[in-house]
Amino acid sequence: MIPFLKEVAQDLIAKFGDDLQHCAIVFNNNRPATYLRKYLAEIVQKPFFSPAIYTIQEFFAHSVKERVADFYLQFFTLLKVYNQLLAEEGLPAMKSSQFFPLAKIMLSDFAQIDNDLVDAEQLYREMEDIAQINLEFDYLSKEQYEFLAQFWQSYSQGKHKRQQELFIKMWRRMPKLYHRFHQELRFQNYTTNGQVYRHLANTNLADLDFINSFQKGKIVFVGFNALTRAEAKAFTQLQEANKALFYFDTDDYYVEDDLQEAGLFLRKNLRHLGLKNVFEHQHNSFRSEKHVVNVYKVQGQSAQAKILNHVVAKNHDNNQEIGTTAVILADESLLIPALQTINDDIEVNVTMGFALASSTVFGLADLWLTTQLELRDHDAVSYQTLEAFVTHPLTGLSTKLKTNIQEALLKDNVVSIDLPRLHKQGGILTQFFHKVSDPANLVNELLEIMRYLLLRLSTQKSLKKIDADLFVKTIEELTRLHDTLKGFLAQEEFRFVVQLIQKSLQGVSVPLSGDPLRGIQLMGLLESRNLNFDTVVFLGFNEGIIPKTSIGNSFIPDNIRRAYGLPVLENLDAISSYMVYRLLQRAKNINFVYNGLTDENNSGEVSRILRQLEYESSFEFNYKTLELPVATELKEEFIVDKTHPDVQKALQRYLSGEKVLSPSALTMYISNPIDFFFRYIAEIKEPEEVTAVIEANQIGSILHKVMEYFYQTEINREVTPEIIKLKRKAIKNLISKAFNFVMTNKEESTLEYLGMQKVILSIVEAYVDIILNRDEADAPFTILSLEEKISTELEFELNGKKEQVKLFGFIDRVDERNGTVRIIDYKTGSDKLTFSDIDKLFNTDGKNINKALIQTLIYTYAYERQSGKMGVEPNLFVVKTMSDGNVYFRSRKSTLSEAYLAEIKPLFLTELQAKVAELFDLNIPFRASQQPDNYTYSIYKTLFNG
Repeated sequence: MIPFLKEVAQDLIAKFGDDLQHCAIVFNNNRPATYLRKYLAEIVQKPFFSPAIYTIQEFFAHSVKERVADFYLQFFTLLKVYNQLLAEEGLPAMKSSQFFPLAKIMLSDFAQIDNDLVDAEQLYREMEDIAQINLEFDYLSKEQYEFLAQFWQSYSQGKHKRQQELFIKMWRRMPKLYHRFHQELRFQNYTTNGQVYRHLANTNLADLDFINSFQKGKIVFVGFNALTRAEAKAFTQLQEANKALFYFDTDDYYVEDDLQEAGLFLRKNLRHLGLKNVFEHQHNSFRSEKHVVNVYKVQGQSAQAKILNHVVAKNHDNNQEIGTTAVILADESLLIPALQTINDDIEVNVTMGFALASSTVFGLADLWLTTQLELRDHDAVSYQTLEAFVTHPLTGLSTKLKTNIQEALLKDNVVSIDLPRLHKQGGILTQFFHKVSDPANLVNELLEIMRYLLLRLSTQKSLKKIDADLFVKTIEELTRLHDTLKGFLAQEEFRFVVQLIQKSLQGVSVPLSGDPLRGIQLMGLLESRNLNFDTVVFLGFNEGIIPKTSIGNSFIPDNIRRAYGLPVLENLDAISSYMVYRLLQRAKNINFVYNGLTDENNSGEVSRILRQLEYESSFEFNYKTLELPVATELKEEFIVDKTHPDVQKALQRYLSGEKVLSPSALTMYISNPIDFFFRYIAEIKEPEEVTAVIEANQIGSILHKVMEYFYQTEINREVTPEIIKLKRKAIKNLISKAFNFVMTNKEESTLEYLGMQKVILSIVEAYVDIILNRDEADAPFTILSLEEKISTELEFELNGKKEQVKLFGFIDRVDERNGTVRIIDYKTGSDKLTFSDIDKLFNTDGKNINKALIQTLIYTYAYERQSGKMGVEPNLFVVKTMSDGNVYFRSRKSTLSEAYLAEIKPLFLTELQAKVAELFDLNIPFRASQQPDNYTYSIYKTLFNG
């Protein structure tokens, strides 16, 4: 297979020899230039002066004196002119943020109008006429109105008419906007690409100095297909002036057959425009050479890349001077999966570049912009923002500083950090969290930050090459943006300027390292123009992706586009077909990979281009399906053997008294022993994090703290209903104090309560009222202690030997009423007061475990041992249900008090001792409960039940 560009190189050398230096070679894109230079060097085999090589946009831009304005200069110029027109109509000006999406569509339409030499005034006048007709003779029938009314409840004829009238006014001002916009640009010595094309199409090109600079040679246009009217007119004029040569890459198969859409534009170029192809005799390789096509159906988007090693390895040779294998990404989102899949020993060159938006460098720039929005609104940043900064890999913070900041945030549970506190740290935090007040300074400030970070990381020698390249590219883009925008941003909205910077950076990409002439070439379909490869692999060859199903946003409707010869959807079909066919005509090994999985983003159908090839060509098709086997394995029970030395050692620390057992730890073991292992033996804890959301357990903590504050001055004093009523006046202050303590570890705080926090305060107040209503009814009583620390031994028998563990915990409240000492536990959850038989409380695989009862009875046992008091009663204040008067545990037999309580206590102690003995019995492993309800909310569920 002789590549198209090699044929071009051979012909150019034959035609011009050493005079080739006087020629200009013009391509659609930059990529083919490297290949052409390589082929020329191979043929000449001696030093020579290379011809000038341009893209079509560069070549045309050199032919005019004005500079081509970038998008942002065009946008602000268009906005200025549009608002002038609105002012002339007595209408208010549009904000930049409102106008931005409209401007993108308008500028795109203007470019197409210019490229195809359309009379803008006439086109927009017709659009106004059509809108006027639609207003007066509305095209919606009564049935359509009714249907829309059901579909869109806010729809009404009045609103519809209003929108039509606004469009009519817009079409009316569009011709003025079009002309004044270009005049304003010319006044600044700028122009647009479309205007360059229009100007050259209507100029005698033979008189231009730039064109005449190639008088001794020719202007050579290589590999063009679809031409705009402006290009067609310029090409024709240059040919007639004998200044141009045209090399079209063709094949009889699709050029001579008028029904072949792949040859649509070539037929126009050769037959209608009369452009002469230097290669008069077209290839016929589609029919004359054998083509084997492998079609791979894959289940899943990213899974398509998994086929690559299978396809490319057997056809690839790293030692070839020019790479003969290309992976064409019809779906360019498959770049990263493809790079991750190809074996490391295969050399790869990526022509598409790595998107800055996918990098950590963009993440850092975006974080700075987001920070500026926060600082503008509050002079503070959220803990999420600071945490994102601290944990970002490119901040260069030391591990110690990261740890200190994170620990300080956790300790104080600070959800918002003000500027003075941030600036106390100095260094990079002061630099990064510097507040910018003037939107005009945003670009320059970000530029300084990126330079500072690049220098910092370079000094630390901790910067990867790809990140360094991305930093440099970001700085280049910001510098260009600063130069473009510096005269426009003074009066702009702060948020809009931030969005402009974000959009600008999102469009930046950085070339990945690699040799464009060696190894496997990864490229998009557009980049493959003019290039040829022996082995071609198309990834993402799905219907809807190729050809595309939309020509992009435009205000110009399809019927007007057709009438004026502007691009329509069929043009995209023809262009896509040609780019695929021209790759196939010289390829020996052809592979198509598509996603056969149907979902909301994919039809699961292969592209119709392939279906057409299958139907009409003589290619040999082999269909294969890549199936990724999915098998379910029988779940093995997760068991931890207690005889393991490390487990024995951890358990022994409890028996020796080095560690203590809390009632909550015991109830965890009873409910789900494996949870006890993870939490208390392996010591795997849920990571702490700063949170602005109040968790359920924190509501309980706030309530406990409020009740402690409420009664702390009444210990060992009789509490009467009058005392409670008097003290209730201070409840709101106590709740705020408790909230501050639980959330920030400080009783006094300058926290400004937000909406959800106010709700939590109200909930706690309601809970406190419920408890105090009960206390008023129970009064008088005497508070004996609050949050009393209990510590006592629990003896039990283990394998015939006496052992003991230390029980430790805090009792919410102990009081005495009518001669009876009560243990009172506050609960904000859904705990139950009812229980079944005592032995069922300890059945790990049963449904009758009552954690609240077990805990309060352990407290009762420990308190009686510690205080020497007897007949102590367990009470449970479940705030969600206690308004019915029930605070006593009860079984089907009786309420748990007095004689029945005295009967139950020894039974409970026996069962508790047996369960503790089980915990330390090395022959009984740690395992999960057989009852899933017992670990519904376990944070370790994925470890033992995954």
